[in-house]
Parts: sequence; structure tokens; C-alpha cells
Amino acid sequence: MGDGRWALELVCVCYLGIVYITSRGLIAAPRYRLLQGRIRDCRARASVLAAADADDPVRTAALVAVTGRLDELEKSGLVVWRLLPSSWVIAIPLSKLAAAWRMLHSAERQLLRLEAPGEIAAHVRSVRLRLDASPHPGDKELAAELAARPATGPEVGALLFAATEHLHDREDTESEREYEQQRIALWLATTGLGAVLLIGAVMDHRLTMVFGALGGFLSPLIGVMRAQRPSSWGVLVLAPVGGALASVGGLLLVRMLADPELNLLGHVFLDNSWNAPAAPIALAISLLFGFSGTLFSRLALTATGQLLATPGASTPSGAGGRPL
Repeated sequence: MGDGRWALELVCVCYLGIVYITSRGLIAAPRYRLLQGRIRDCRARASVLAAADADDPVRTAALVAVTGRLDELEKSGLVVWRLLPSSWVIAIPLSKLAAAWRMLHSAERQLLRLEAPGEIAAHVRSVRLRLDASPHPGDKELAAELAARPATGPEVGALLFAATEHLHDREDTESEREYEQQRIALWLATTGLGAVLLIGAVMDHRLTMVFGALGGFLSPLIGVMRAQRPSSWGVLVLAPVGGALASVGGLLLVRMLADPELNLLGHVFLDNSWNAPAAPIALAISLLFGFSGTLFSRLALTATGQLLATPGASTPSGAGGRPL
């Protein structure tokens, strides 16, 4: 590795490990810990309900069914699986985590049907507060409908169950949409690493992509340090890969716009861009392209405008010279 030949390959392999750890641990671990706590809460509620009226066979069967669902959620491999049988390293796939939350919410609603009237009234009050504070359309009307019902009775129980199911479904849908966005970003990051390796193997732009990846890393880092809105995990993982690819494409666009035929950027950029990737100016340009996706977009739009405005782009003709 003295000549840096395998440096880019080593960086890509290490970053692929970071992508995997992020997708299987950093994103999913907090939600999984919350899931475990909610499962324990459900077990405690089921134990209390089982002791309240042990002579009702229908109630007992419902509690057994709910307990069975909770047992399935805690089975090894359903949500979390180990990379090696004897290793402590675990992985939490996002798709399994989303399915586990839907199972848990279903179990919580089944327990809600078995609650005593006093507990039902408390749940009604809690759901009303959530609906009143919600900005989503229709939630305040649902809260008013709950308030208009008597504190106990089958009607308020059915409405409470429907409202709880509505809240659970919205929470699950939002989580699944977020997980899908994270998976797309992580897939793009993994595919982008393959493109980085391919470009690094074919073209002599390894150092260029390293500086572009550095710029892509610095962009969200500075945003966090300036107390801006935090980015999602997918954006944080994707930014260095996108910066590496943008640096190569940006240098090629700079070389195009600095070409004597167009002469928009001058000889300084002509001599310090695509054909001289190790030059300090070229490395600085790579860093800027990796740092700012807006800069790359604007330069690409400028290049597109120049291509459309270039004279001599004649209309395609047929064999006889007439326009097609």
C-alpha cells in the first residue's frame, strides 16, 4: 500500500462495514429497545388481567392468545438474529422490526378489550389528549366524538378501540415509510461504493474521490455543529459516497466548461481539473463538489444549457439529406 494503490479499496470496504452497522444497529437499536420495554409492559398488564377474573374461559383464552403473540415476539431470530451462533454481535433488520411493532400494537389492542371500566375511562382520556394535540386532520373531530360518549359502556369501548387502531396504524405507517427511506439511502450508498471502486479501478482519480468523500462528510458535520436541523441516518451515510461520485463528475464538467471551444472558465481550470486530478486546485474543487451538492447541480445545469445552445447541432437527416 505504499503507492496508495489499494487505499481506496480499503476505505470502501471499511465504509461498507459502517453502512451495515448503521442499517442493522444504529437505526434499529433504539426502536428495538423501546419494543422490548413495551412487550414487558404488555406482559405485566396481561398478568394483572389474568388475576382479575380467572373464571371466565373466553377471557382466559384471549389472554393466552395475547401471551402467545408476545412469546413469538421474544423468540430468538424473529426480530434480532446473531451473525454467528457463538457471537454477541446481533443484527436488527428494519423490515422485521416494522412487522414486530404491528404485532405488538395488535396485542395491545386485544388487551384493551379486556380492561375494566375504570381503566377504559383512563385510556379514553389519554387518547383524547393525544388526538387534541395532533395536527393531523380529523383527529380533533375524533377526540370530540370520544368526549361526547359516556365514560363507560360498549359504545365508548368500540370507539376507543377504533381510535387506538387509527393511531397505531398511523404510527406504523410513518415508521415503515421512514424505514423505507433509510433502506433506499443505504442501498444507494452500497451501490455507490461499487461505482466508486469501479471508477477507481478504471481511472486514476482515487485521490479525487477521497477528497470528495471528505467534503461529503464535512457537509452534514458542519450542519450539526451549527445546530441546524439534524439529518436522517440515511443521508449521513449517503453523503460521503455521493460526495466522492460528485467530485469526479464535477471535475469532468469543469474540464468541459473550460474547454477552448466553450471557454467559460478559463485556462486555470482547464489545466487543473480532469487531466490533473492530483493538482491542489483540482483537489480543492473535488472537496467543494463533495461538500455542496448545489454546486454540482448548478454546474450540471450550466453544462446542459451550453450543450443545447451550441451551434452546429443540426436536425437529424435521412439518407437523402432531408429532415426526418
